[in-house]
Amino acid sequence: MRVERLNQDKIRIFLTFDDLMERGIEKDDMWRDIPKVHELFNDMMNQAQDEVGFTVNGPVAVEVFSLPAQGMVVIVTRGKTEVHDDMDDMDYDDIYEMQVTLEESEDIVYVFQDFEHLIALAHRVNAKLIDGGSAYAYNGRYYLVFEEIDLPRDEYNDFIALLSEYGEASTLTKHVLQEYGKVIVDGDAVKVFCRYFS
Repeated sequence: MRVERLNQDKIRIFLTFDDLMERGIEKDDMWRDIPKVHELFNDMMNQAQDEVGFTVNGPVAVEVFSLPAQGMVVIVTRGKTEVHDDMDDMDYDDIYEMQVTLEESEDIVYVFQDFEHLIALAHRVNAKLIDGGSAYAYNGRYYLVFEEIDLPRDEYNDFIALLSEYGEASTLTKHVLQEYGKVIVDGDAVKVFCRYFS
């Protein structure tokens, strides 16, 4: 679990599927109101307090984004609340008032430190007859986004393993990259990189 502070009232938490499995939570459980998910949320809030000083004692908006290869991204936004004198006596488990938004994305987003890694990956992916993808530059790093890859489970896992050899799963979404990043190749990035870079 990785916690990142976005601003005074907002944090982003990245959960891998291993984080979920350690707690006995399946991906589909995140969409249900069960005690394990509440316990996970409390763990996330405790870690956020320890690591970035983010405390919650009132209403919060929680956005959960499921990313197929990466895990889950949870955005927690703290709402404004009145401060009560007896706040120290309260049990914090009882004072979360959550508004939850859930989204599932089929997009696969990987980040690369070096443009050469992106090119090398494109050649390996192209050899497996997988094409498509869009490439972006953002904050000095390179991103490759694949939308809805339709492969049998074994080939899909091999594809993810191949991506992981050259880059790492990103918590950024396609929409963030489209809005704030610079488009290098919009669609068919694998073919374009293979055609122009040997």
